[in-house]
Amino acid sequence: MSADDQPDVPAQRVENVRIEDEMEQSYIDYAMSVIVGRALPDARDGLKPVQRRILYAMHEAGVTSNAGHRKSSNIVGDTMGNYHPHGDSAIYDALARMAQEFSLRYPLIDGQGNFGSIDGDPPAAMRYTEARMAPLAEELLADIEEDTVDFSSNYDDRLTEPDVLPAKVPNLLLNGASGIAVGMSTNIPPHNLREIVDACIHVIDNPDCSVRDLIAGPDGDGPVKGPDFPTGANIVGREGIYDAYTTGRGRLRVRAEMDVERNDSGGDRIVISELPYQENKARRIERIAEDVTEGKIEGISDIRDESDREGVRVVIDLKRGANTDVVKNKLLESHLERTFSVISLALVDGQPRVLNLKELVEEYVDHRKEVVRRRTQFRLDEAEDRAHILEGRLVALDNVDGVVELIRNSEDRDAAKEGLQEEYDLTQDQSEHIVRMQLGSLTSMEAGEVQEEYEEVQATIERLETILADESELLGVIKSELREMREEYGDDRRTSIVEDYGSVTREDLIPDEDVVVVLTEEDYVKRMPLSEFDPQHRGGKGIIGVRPKDGDRVSTVFHASTHDSLMVFTNRGQVYRLKVYELPEMGRTARGTNAVNVLDLDSEEDVTAVVNLEELEADDGSYLAMATKNGYVKRTELSAFENVHSGGIRATKLEDGDRLVDVEVTDGDQDLVIGTRRGMTIRFDEDEARSMGRSARGVNGIKLQSGDQVAGIVATDDADDRDLLTVTRNGYGKRTALSEYRKQSRYGKGLVDIKTSERNGEACSLSAVSPGDGLVIMSESGQIMRTHVDEVSRQGRNTMGVKVMDLDEGDWVAGVDVVTERVDADESDAPEEATGDADADESGDE
Repeated sequence: MSADDQPDVPAQRVENVRIEDEMEQSYIDYAMSVIVGRALPDARDGLKPVQRRILYAMHEAGVTSNAGHRKSSNIVGDTMGNYHPHGDSAIYDALARMAQEFSLRYPLIDGQGNFGSIDGDPPAAMRYTEARMAPLAEELLADIEEDTVDFSSNYDDRLTEPDVLPAKVPNLLLNGASGIAVGMSTNIPPHNLREIVDACIHVIDNPDCSVRDLIAGPDGDGPVKGPDFPTGANIVGREGIYDAYTTGRGRLRVRAEMDVERNDSGGDRIVISELPYQENKARRIERIAEDVTEGKIEGISDIRDESDREGVRVVIDLKRGANTDVVKNKLLESHLERTFSVISLALVDGQPRVLNLKELVEEYVDHRKEVVRRRTQFRLDEAEDRAHILEGRLVALDNVDGVVELIRNSEDRDAAKEGLQEEYDLTQDQSEHIVRMQLGSLTSMEAGEVQEEYEEVQATIERLETILADESELLGVIKSELREMREEYGDDRRTSIVEDYGSVTREDLIPDEDVVVVLTEEDYVKRMPLSEFDPQHRGGKGIIGVRPKDGDRVSTVFHASTHDSLMVFTNRGQVYRLKVYELPEMGRTARGTNAVNVLDLDSEEDVTAVVNLEELEADDGSYLAMATKNGYVKRTELSAFENVHSGGIRATKLEDGDRLVDVEVTDGDQDLVIGTRRGMTIRFDEDEARSMGRSARGVNGIKLQSGDQVAGIVATDDADDRDLLTVTRNGYGKRTALSEYRKQSRYGKGLVDIKTSERNGEACSLSAVSPGDGLVIMSESGQIMRTHVDEVSRQGRNTMGVKVMDLDEGDWVAGVDVVTERVDADESDAPEEATGDADADESGDE
């Protein structure tokens, strides 16, 4: 009969269930099966089921540390056939990991052959490798035959296996654990045996201690300094350690160990001797090489892996002139520092729990209490049984003639035993032992040995009963055994704890160098190394510094260091905070990138002034003096600009049609010098412009002629021996001693500073300069010229000046910035100071 012809058979019992309820329960059952049966370690012995079964199978097969190595395939086969029916690959992977010195702080398997490497190489096939238990693994199984732990039936009920190992050492904390279950995971770091044993003893002696009492560091003198990884390296900072130990969760920053050496060519080399835990060395070297090839890391000439059996040694040779600190920081940021997330999740009474350090120690100590108590009871029972037998032997020895006569006259063994029990009041076990005794054991020497053994057994019984009756005695046994483990297996720390000086920031990855920053009218911006522009003599054309797109022109140029923090002021009266290294570094011919990527500028908003915050302190009583196109001036305390956010804040209020043109820092006791496009200047005491808030407009600073507007502002005082450098749109300029500008009242017409003829064009820049300073001048078309202040003639007021930069027809000066003596002090081509020029045209004041 075919399958189609089979009659339908009704189900014996049908239950209606909600599918969501059934799926929920089935999923929970599956999840708990994975959690308990595979993924999570037991808090008592620190082992997952597969690890425990491997070690127990080796114990049963006699593959101990004193036996010869046995093929891994044999061990895997025994484990799979008897205890763990989940496939040989999972068992061999677990066995191999327990043999890897770079995975376990204290390996539990003594392997022979290729068990993988720190480079990510997989172990050889199980038929090629051999293994036996490491001595420490035997300590996990010590006393397992003495009823110290519970046993359960194996998967086919043929054998029994331990639910947990006796664990003479706190393996969970020593070797850590990692695993991903269903809906949860664990990641417990390894620790140093000496520290953890001391922590266990501390908790035994001080059960009411806090977690802090177990942690070493600035805030505690406990025994546990922190995790101790098998690969060494450094843990950065203690905050993550404290979080992990107090809450069971934390994030550790683990950093490679690096040293700087000199190579044969006289340059530096970075030598990596320790890598973060679970780091793949070969893959990390490959990725470093990729970044070098792609230009993400500069200054590296060669990378070599010189590692051997003794340890890791990766050599990174640097190019001549490379900044070693910058290369190290880039390596740390991208490759040699990683985060180890601690999740101290383990099984407690079959349920997953996140445990802090003290709870982990307590779970182990409670387990050892149970193990030692059960072991003591087992030994007591055996001792009492032996004492009982010895008591019978002593009775027989005391009545040797009668015992021999009774046995000889008995019909058989059973009759002899019954006769002994009746005649001498012996038990069945005692009479059985006496009947089986040899005649030679009835000698007087044997009698003395029996008496001695009986006394020893009685002393043992008394000692065991004391341990069971007094918990302090039991705890003393546990402490004594822990100290033995510390002496036998303890070693020095491998992982160091280093102070946290902050994460590697982007600033750490940028060399501290002087740069030129260029902005265009259409808000393109970039930075270039100042060293790309060699100083020229006055009247040069300079070299290309930027190629603006058609219709765009350079609006601003200034000099700064890549690590400088700047306040950037715009024509709209807004101020922004900017780190110079946030600006893109590009070549001289590049256009730049849109400033909106680094500054939140509005349409038609241009940068008009820059203040370097690295040279200032908000609480030193400084002021910012701001000048507008229409002649207004305002002073505001620098402290009002402490909280400049990314979107900028208002620096000053502006009338319709007015714009902010320049900002100068003052100390509150200086004079202000305001210059105009048509060459007029006025000098007055800054107190005449009282301090105002950021939202104020300010007061009149200079009375402008029709069509004139302010070009810049400078701060000076009576002791100032600097010069006022004025540069015009057509590339002419001059220096005049600031002392020649006499003080007047605010809101006057001022004095003539420079003639703004058709040759000169309007004044566009005012700067206070000292001999030896450098200048960076840029034209609107993108030419940059670097020269020295000493090249520009020192002249009186009301003169035309000399040619500073040779401009093409239709090109004009866009900006001038002073380069401090720090940069130009070593310039060998700095010319002698000029004191006059054929182009000079001096005349009297207006």
